[in-house]
Amino acid sequence: LYEWMEDDMDLNAGTIIDGRETVQEVGKRLFDQILRVASGESTKSESQGMGDEEFAPWMLGPTL
Repeated sequence: LYEWMEDDMDLNAGTIIDGRETVQEVGKRLFDQILRVASGESTKSESQGMGDEEFAPWMLGPTL
């Protein structure tokens, strides 16, 4: 998935499944990324002007 959406995703955790990194290594990268964003670094979506309305982990209410 990351390879198809690399321009829009900030972290590839698929390296765990691929066996290239451990959960702990990816967790450290995630933590470091969170700190950078919390310190003002823009996410890839924000850099494209889509960050403030794009994230929706689930739909609220009924869907048809």
